[in-house]
Amino acid sequence: MELHGSSALVTGAASGLGAATARALAAHGVRVTVFDLNEDGAKKVAEEVGGDHVAGDVTDPDHCQRAVDQAAAGTRLRIAVNCAGTGWIGRVIDRQGTPHDLAPFEFIQRLNVIGTFNILTRAAAAIAKTEPLDDDERGVIVNTASVAAFDGQIGQLAYSASKGAVVGMTLPAARDLSVVGIRVVTIAPGLFDTPLLGMLPEEQRRALGDSVLFPKRLGDPARYGELVVHIAQNSYLNAEVIRLDGGIRMPPK
Repeated sequence: MELHGSSALVTGAASGLGAATARALAAHGVRVTVFDLNEDGAKKVAEEVGGDHVAGDVTDPDHCQRAVDQAAAGTRLRIAVNCAGTGWIGRVIDRQGTPHDLAPFEFIQRLNVIGTFNILTRAAAAIAKTEPLDDDERGVIVNTASVAAFDGQIGQLAYSASKGAVVGMTLPAARDLSVVGIRVVTIAPGLFDTPLLGMLPEEQRRALGDSVLFPKRLGDPARYGELVVHIAQNSYLNAEVIRLDGGIRMPPK
């Protein structure tokens, strides 16, 4: 798919993987709409890439529709990338035998799963209205899972469940949208140097990097953005989950 002159919506793009994706797409001539709860961060990234920004919550369908409408206004929305999400630590029962609290479990599912669903469905409706390109393709939606979908660690019950759901949506969504020429691909990143890991002590960050098979370092978010660009350009990539993890297989803890 030719990227130059098209439009993209990227969620969670005020920082981390989303910001790197916005930069990578903009470098290929894509007009990027940055969608994030952090309005100041979203505005800063949008100004950097020469795009637009929308402040909002991916768990709110109305906010998502507003973001999609802005991304599609006056141009051809071809790309949507779901990067908004977060993690949570909590065992099924803690050391005192107390069951996992339902509230954080529900919160993680709402953000990581329902947030992805909201953008996936609304962006698909907008992309489906565009004129088809070569091979009758209209666009692509890229979702973000995690290696935790496959290698869930101790305490990752809520997070692994949410990312497993994103993986599970990939094939049926791709099948549903094939009739209108929209591809769906999911990236499952490993340990990346994002603001979340940036809060850890340097010694712990080095230990995490050393646990990667090769290269032995945390992933650079720019590599995630590059993969999104390749997925958008490579029209034969569809209905697939791609691990981007340096070969890591997470241990129990």
